[in-house]
Order: sequence, then structure tokens, then C-alpha cells
Amino acid sequence: MSPSATASVDSKQSPAPQPHNGLDRFFKISERGSSVAREIRGGFATFFAMAYIIVLNPIILGSAKDMYGHQLDGGQLVTATVLTAAFSTLLMGVIGNVPIALAAGLGVNTVVALQLAPRMSWPDAMGMVVLAGIVVMLLVATGLRERVMHAVPQSLRKGIAIGIGLFILLIGLVDSGFVSRIPDAAHTTVPLQLGSDGHLNGWPVLVFILGALLTLALIVRKVPGAILISIVAMTALAMIIDAIADLPGEAWGLTVPQWPGNPVATPDFGLIGNVSLFGGFSKVGVLTGILFVFTVLLSCFFDAMGTILGVGDEAKLTDKDGNFPGINKVLFVDGVAVAAGGASSASAGTCFVESTAGVGEGARTGFASIVTGLLFTVALFLTPLATMVPSQAATPALLAVGFLIISGSVRDIDWSDYTLAIPAFLAMLMMPFTYSITNGIGIGFIAFSVLRVVAGRWREVPAAMYVVSAVFVFYYAMPALGLT
Repeated sequence: MSPSATASVDSKQSPAPQPHNGLDRFFKISERGSSVAREIRGGFATFFAMAYIIVLNPIILGSAKDMYGHQLDGGQLVTATVLTAAFSTLLMGVIGNVPIALAAGLGVNTVVALQLAPRMSWPDAMGMVVLAGIVVMLLVATGLRERVMHAVPQSLRKGIAIGIGLFILLIGLVDSGFVSRIPDAAHTTVPLQLGSDGHLNGWPVLVFILGALLTLALIVRKVPGAILISIVAMTALAMIIDAIADLPGEAWGLTVPQWPGNPVATPDFGLIGNVSLFGGFSKVGVLTGILFVFTVLLSCFFDAMGTILGVGDEAKLTDKDGNFPGINKVLFVDGVAVAAGGASSASAGTCFVESTAGVGEGARTGFASIVTGLLFTVALFLTPLATMVPSQAATPALLAVGFLIISGSVRDIDWSDYTLAIPAFLAMLMMPFTYSITNGIGIGFIAFSVLRVVAGRWREVPAAMYVVSAVFVFYYAMPALGLT
């Protein structure tokens, strides 16, 4: 190439943006094409999109009893939930430098409440969660967890990302009341219906519809802060409607949009550190105890993996091969969150897919996680304020972000190669249909390994994929083997 041609090529390359200050340099805000304002908006949007966990996690754990009939205190559970979320998310911002927030994982908290606690004491059950977190950190330290993630082919990663988009879309529709589960008593094969009775009724659903329309309209108009503007506007509207219509509390679900009489609440740290690491093994035996730890580990491991890949891809943090530079730091913080959740009795902490709400606002760095973590810290003392945003005001963000994830990933799947396309297809469908990120990943992994073997291309499957697929086969076979 001639010098003039080289100069011409170089002139077309835009210079890397220079950091404005130490904050910008540390978080690489300008380098990733973001700004402080976008990161702050993203941090707020993520917080409001996942603030429901402050209410929901204590309900799930607080409604269960251990083998001695003991129940966890609701107020202490709120403190434990918020404290774990604040600590883990701040740690992710500083160490991982990604816009991913963490809190007590839905699904794994149900495992703890319904499978572990009834067969041991609460400290024993939380001790098993801590052990699962330690194992996760050891897997990261040995590089095994990163090798598993890098072994996933690009098309299957895109399928996982699309599945997450569909999953959070369904979460938004269900949590808002726009879609509801048909009661089992209906004896129908149709699992979902429009509204609560096949029709769209009630003011709360209207708030969601207006919020969805407002969010999408603002996104189409490319208005900065579209998601956050919609959440604030719909919360205000919900408060007005609730005051005028005098709706019963259950009409809104978990969070009633009312100004609290006393917005300040004193945190109760009574559950922090109330853990017995190995006490559960004496209650259920070594084999069953190991299987319990394995169940928690598997759920945390792959739920977080799918979320990290999905959020990283949407935030444009992956390279041309779909790899996530510096992912080991992110994975290590996730392992810390699992152990910290057990140590606080809040159940295992994990990466929240609702972080995509912040990414939708333009967040690209860990500074957004710092903002979200600080908001959780404030929520320790202002829990009544943090829980006044109804799901109908926050869930339109999930609808919009689900679309953005799907539209950005579907074209990148190699649909001509059925050994890639079918596993990606199964992964993307099984997540919403089974209401589990882990199930989607597991079925996709197994299908990929089997189809490559059937096609005579077994050498093209990384060894880590065979190992993980075998683990998933064993996991799904556990009930039939009488191991659960």
C-alpha cells in the first residue's frame, strides 16, 4: 500500500475519544461512547426496573418455614435483600466496570425456600448458598467458568440473548397484569390469557399500556432518558389514579403507588451472618447436601451467564467474535454475590436481566452500577419510597428493552447451519416457555452437542460443551433418579 493510501485510510479512522477527567478515565465512559448523564440515567432506570425485589424476595423467603417451623422476619429480610444488592452492585461497578446490577435471584430463592429450608434450619440452608458461591469463585479462579462461556458458539450466544429478550418481555407483560396465568382450576391447555379474565380491565393495566406507548414513542423519537421519563411519569399518574379512584391495594400487586406516611425506615441487620456452613449436611446427608449445593450452583452459574452475555452484547461490550474482554472480573463478582446473599440470608445474589433497562438508556460502564448501588444503599433507610413505584410503571421498560435485544441479535444467527440454528431456536423459546434462563441454556447446549454428533461433526464441539451438556442431562435426570 502506498504512503498516500495509508494516510487516506488513517484519516478515515476517528481518533479515540480522550477522557475528560479521572472518573471518565477509570470507568472508560468516553471510550465506550457514553457520558456521565447517560450512565446516571441508566443507573436510575435499572434501579426502578428491579426495585420490586425489595418487596418480592422477603415475601418468597418470609412465607416459607424451615424444618423447625421457623420463619424469617420480614423487616430483617428487607434489610438483607437491599444490603446484598447494594454491596454486590457497587462491587460490580468498581471491579467489573459493566452496567450490570445484582440482587437476590428469583428462582434460586424459591429453591432455597421450598427445597432447602423445609429439610434443615434457615442458617443451614443459607450456608449451602454460601458454599455454592465459594464453588463459583473457585471455578472462576481456575478459568473453567470463562472457558465454558467461550466454548459457546456465536449463533447459540445470539439465541441465548434473544431468549433473554423474550423472557424479560414476558416478565414485563405478566408483572404488569397485561397477561396473567389461567388458574389450574380452568382445566385448559392454554396457560396464559389477556388481563386477569381474558379482557383488559382496571386502571393499573391502563397505566402499563400508556407507559408502554410513551416509552416506545420516546424511543422512536430518540429522546434521551426515554425509559426513565416513562417510569417517573407513569408513577406520578398511578399515584393520582390511586388517590382519586381509591383502588384496593391488591389491584396494583406488590407495590401500591402511595406516598408513604413515614418514608424513613430503620434497617434491621439481625439476619446478617446468621449462617451455618456445614450444618445442613448433618440433616440431609452428604450426598443430598452436595446435590442441594449443585442445584443452587447450576441455577446461579447459567442464569448469570445468560444475563452477562445478553447485557454485554446489548451494551456493545463484546468483541467481533462475541467474547467479553475482562469477563473474569464480572464472573468473580457474581460468585461473591452468591456467597454474600447466603451470608446475609437474602438468598443467592445474581446478575439481574433488568439491567438491560439501564443499557437501553445508554449505560455502558460500571458507573451506572455505582449509581444503582448507591440508590440501593439509600433504600436501606428509605425503603418505603423505593417501593412506591408500581410494576405497571416500571415494566414498560422491559417491553422496550426486549424488543431492542431481539432486533439486534436475530440477524446474526447462522440459520443455514441447522446444528447451530436449531439449538439457538430452542434456547430462545425455552426461556420464556419454561420461565427459566437456565432451562433455555441447558436445552440449547444439549441440542447443540447432540446435533453436531449426529451430523458427524463431533470434533467441532469443544470439550467444555460436552462436559456441561452431560451435567445438564444429569441435572434433568435427577428427579427420575430419585436424587431430589
